[in-house]
Amino acid sequence: MAAVTAAAVSLSSSPAKAAAPSPSCSHFLAYPRVAARNARAVRVQVSTTETTEAAPAPVKKEKISKKQDEGVATNTYRPKEPYVGRCLLNTRITGDDAPGETWHMVFSTEGKLPYREGQSIGVIADGVDKNGKPHKLRLYSIASSALGDFGDSKTVSLCVKRLVYTNDQGEIVKGVCSNFLCDLKAGSEVKITGPVGKEMLMPKDPNATIVMLATGTGIAPFRSFLWKMFFEEHEDYKFNGLAWLFLGVPTSSTLLYKEELEKMKEMAPENFRLDFAVSREQTNAAGEKMYIQTRMAEYKEELWQLLKKDNTYVYMCGLKGMEKGIDDIMVDLAAKDGIDWFEYKKQLKKGEQWNVEVY
Repeated sequence: MAAVTAAAVSLSSSPAKAAAPSPSCSHFLAYPRVAARNARAVRVQVSTTETTEAAPAPVKKEKISKKQDEGVATNTYRPKEPYVGRCLLNTRITGDDAPGETWHMVFSTEGKLPYREGQSIGVIADGVDKNGKPHKLRLYSIASSALGDFGDSKTVSLCVKRLVYTNDQGEIVKGVCSNFLCDLKAGSEVKITGPVGKEMLMPKDPNATIVMLATGTGIAPFRSFLWKMFFEEHEDYKFNGLAWLFLGVPTSSTLLYKEELEKMKEMAPENFRLDFAVSREQTNAAGEKMYIQTRMAEYKEELWQLLKKDNTYVYMCGLKGMEKGIDDIMVDLAAKDGIDWFEYKKQLKKGEQWNVEVY
């Protein structure tokens, strides 16, 4: 029998406003080990021409990814034939006084929608658009590990903020898909496509330094990473490196999965560092609002030293503007070492060490 690690974690940071889960759903979960995966063989092709004048063509080697990409499924389900799952759980995870609502939801997959940490799924909202056509899919980063929140590889979870805003005409506009998802009740059907994406897959190296930069619901892929690292046991993967998460939010009532993250830090203090940036409540020594790049600037020298190592991987997910703020920090630090930051970042991207998913 596979060994298990038990984790007792509350999803809600405020009094729960949740759809009632099925009797099998529990926050006291056990996570079975997963069987070791077979390594993929590397193919090398050599082309030669049998003449005395021509030299052998150079050996063309298959590019070997540094990420956990072996056997990754993509586009198992497409918009014309989506997978139809059911909502098992839908819980608000922001406080009542938070500027906006964010919900954590769990859907059944019955093991028919395998995915990997760092991938996304598409959701097609019920109903039709103003032209009478089905709504277009919307992509959401998966917020659960490949084993899922219940540890049986039969669920997938999302972290979704309800989109509501006032347009230039003073009209209240509601995002179709986000409101559809946040309003789901237990037992409701949901049309799912995918999974998609390889940009945000975890590195293979269990001793890597993984720096994760998230704003708001951009925490989703990192929750999947961290559950695999600290809440689960795998026969083929044991994380021994450093995971460092920077999470930026506007208020403390919008700190997503705070209890889970603090539990992980308690479990693995040598392997997990956690820094919050709460922009409307915190300031730095100069009195500036504490955005994610402001918090990172407090550790800029240490971060730059880590970025010069070949086993450091940066993952960024959230608002598009965050990358510029981080560039601003690194330009001067790199210049001190005679390095052009933007050229260096290109090399990091080429080596799969700089990974960005922003919106």
